Amino acid sequence: MKKIILIIALALTSGALFAQQQIGNGDMENWANNDEPDNWNSFLTAAGTFAFAAGDQCDESSDIRPGSAGFSSCRLFSTSIFGIVANGNVTLGQIQMNSATANDPSNHNKTFTGDTDFSQVLTDTPDSIVFWAKFIPSGGSGNARMKASIHTNYDYQDPEDAASAAELVGSAVVNYPATNGWGRFAVAFDYSGPATVNDYILVTFTTNETPGGGDAGDELYIDDVELIYNPTGGIGISELDQNDVVVSMDNVSNTITVNSLVELDGDYSIYSTMGQVLQTGDVESNIAFDANPGVYFVHILTENKIYKFEILKY
Repeated sequence: MKKIILIIALALTSGALFAQQQIGNGDMENWANNDEPDNWNSFLTAAGTFAFAAGDQCDESSDIRPGSAGFSSCRLFSTSIFGIVANGNVTLGQIQMNSATANDPSNHNKTFTGDTDFSQVLTDTPDSIVFWAKFIPSGGSGNARMKASIHTNYDYQDPEDAASAAELVGSAVVNYPATNGWGRFAVAFDYSGPATVNDYILVTFTTNETPGGGDAGDELYIDDVELIYNPTGGIGISELDQNDVVVSMDNVSNTITVNSLVELDGDYSIYSTMGQVLQTGDVESNIAFDANPGVYFVHILTENKIYKFEILKY
């Protein structure tokens, strides 16, 4: 379980240095307790009337996403107790087990703002959340689920009750079927409120979108959870030695030109303003990019640096 300090990613945009908050242990590499990733909570740390019946449905796995430099992912799996399916569940809050009926609203995940073991501070405003997942439904059907809720300084719960709904600032939700191997998901946040001041984020991954849905033996692997912050102007880079690399868009040849004072050996990703991954590949001096006019974001990942740029296609 918890608690490690927020990972801070340094970024330099338009000459201003600022910190962008990330989710602690989003890469699922730290496991002080072998059955629960640091900074995340499963049924092992559940509370409520029926917490005594919680099983071990979360463990560390060496099955990692393609291209990962890490060694671990989080494996969730569903079980069946007296014919009732208990979905695999991992969250930044605490699982509340207060009913034997799976879809009873008294069963939920909850942020406890007064307990750092069951809360994740987030005062920044990410554009999207990105993660890797491998979903293997035992029965061959059903959807896994990710929900991220940014909320006020309130003990917010998911699924929401009326009081929690009033404290929501923004959310990102995706339900997805079997992935046929590892898949990368980028989900944009919808900041329609009704609240406007964010203090915390509650993220939950489950093996089925419906409480008690799916089948015993459903498996869900999670790796490399990241919050994406798109630059607001100019060209940004995530390292202080920002003059190493310059990225520009040639709108005549539809190519992105990468000029570097150092040898770049790594991968690039191009994102839309909604956080969608549009194109990936090995870094080259000229990257073909034919797209509709608009603003796009180029991330270059090397062995020890991440460079982040904004480009304009017209």
